[in-house]
Amino acid sequence: MRECFLEKVVDIQNKVSPDESQPTWLTAVRAAESKKATDIRVLNLAGVTSFADYFVICTGANSKQVQAIADEVGWQLKQLNEHPISVEGYNQAEWILADYGDLLVHVFSTKAREYYGLERLWRTAKTVPVPDEAAAGSPVEAGSSTVSPAREG
Repeated sequence: MRECFLEKVVDIQNKVSPDESQPTWLTAVRAAESKKATDIRVLNLAGVTSFADYFVICTGANSKQVQAIADEVGWQLKQLNEHPISVEGYNQAEWILADYGDLLVHVFSTKAREYYGLERLWRTAKTVPVPDEAAAGSPVEAGSSTVSPAREG
């Protein structure tokens, strides 16, 4: 019984965000950055629409990278006990939409991003400046290496 309790404590500790004040959208941005997503934008939709507060929009160079970005965002948000309501477009990997309630994550191929132009469609939304990792107080300095924890399927 004690081992079971200790395993649960360790599991809970692994899910705690290093910076609990970090917004969910920033966790999604950092995850996308870690998979080399390009042209990352965050739109604040508060007051513009009632179905979401933020969009995170980014681009992958090919279908494998688009899926890898979406996987990493999903995995990192899962560590914070954030689970998507739905994920659309994963198999086609042209535009993956992950709905986290007040956060929608859009991962596009270059072609699909140009075609759909979400920033143009939602031009009344405010663009949120993404803080530099070093400025955000990230414990990882440029050039240092970290080991990612093993992931469960």
